[in-house]
Amino acid sequence: MPQLHINLRLIEENAYKVLEKCSKFNVEVVGVTKVSLGDPKIAQALKRAGIKIIGESRVQNILRMIENGVEGPFMMIRIPPKDDLVKIIRWCDYVLVSELKTVEWMEEIANDMNKTISAIYMIDVGDLREGVWYKDAAEEIIRALKISKKVKIIGVGTNLGCYGGVLPSTTNLGLLVEIRDLVEKRLSCQLPVVSGGNTSALKLLEEGRLPSGVNQYRVGEAIFLGTDVTNNRQIDWLNQEAIILEAPVIEVKMKPSFPEGETGQDAFGRKPIFIDKGMRKRAIIALGEQDITPSGLKPLDKGAQVIHSSSDHTIIDVTDAERKIEVGDTMRFKLSYGALLRAMTCPHVEKIYTQGV
Repeated sequence: MPQLHINLRLIEENAYKVLEKCSKFNVEVVGVTKVSLGDPKIAQALKRAGIKIIGESRVQNILRMIENGVEGPFMMIRIPPKDDLVKIIRWCDYVLVSELKTVEWMEEIANDMNKTISAIYMIDVGDLREGVWYKDAAEEIIRALKISKKVKIIGVGTNLGCYGGVLPSTTNLGLLVEIRDLVEKRLSCQLPVVSGGNTSALKLLEEGRLPSGVNQYRVGEAIFLGTDVTNNRQIDWLNQEAIILEAPVIEVKMKPSFPEGETGQDAFGRKPIFIDKGMRKRAIIALGEQDITPSGLKPLDKGAQVIHSSSDHTIIDVTDAERKIEVGDTMRFKLSYGALLRAMTCPHVEKIYTQGV
């Protein structure tokens, strides 16, 4: 059975290093656990590192953490659907919003429950995912502030890199601060939080280019993988082996590198591209698209190369691997964020927790 080996000590160390780096610039860190389904063991590692707020995208995962003794505060980082608002107001301390109507619904529910909740209004500064378009943001946020009493709008936020791949910059994060300042001036109010993005925004901070006023990051990928996919880099001051995937080798054969016969699409509607390299040694591991995003597998065996996958099998060219790989062996992999996300959510991948050495 494939296994994810989750080193809680290394996760805690990465979280501490991110927190330490951000604290030097007065940036609060929200530790995002969504890639782990709100895993309580992982959440506790973030807490031990000193992270106070846990960010999640599924209300069920927040309940899972609460039931397993993880203390908040919790932030709902996905724009909330109406059907989840009662649970979100009951269990969360913070929520990201981007619709005036959502604020109206939340205000009504919070009144009925006699409970307050803090909200961060999301602004789209170019990536085209969630948030009110920046040119319209000030007016909408002002309207929201005028109707909210139980819903305490405490700041503004943005997300970059996850959809459009837009990189955080002094320009687009500067817009966020400018809009916050404009709203404060118009209403003579205070919006103390400027939530300036995710792992991809760490680079600005490292280079000393973070606009003054940005004071919160929501970070997951850097903590778990030590990578920054948007900027296409490993973060050299973090550990990249906190989570390692292991999978058994179930076949090793010499085969042609180019298929015989007329070809169409594969089982997922893709048109594979083949390069004829002659006879190659090919290993199959017991892991496929149902368990993982195979293109995100990074073999720790030097010289091994992931070729392609089906729902149950992943084929790896091991011709040039440094060690001899045979049936019954185990291959180990680092993961991309997408690969980790699918592996963590798959019940057929066993999760093994260690405290490391």
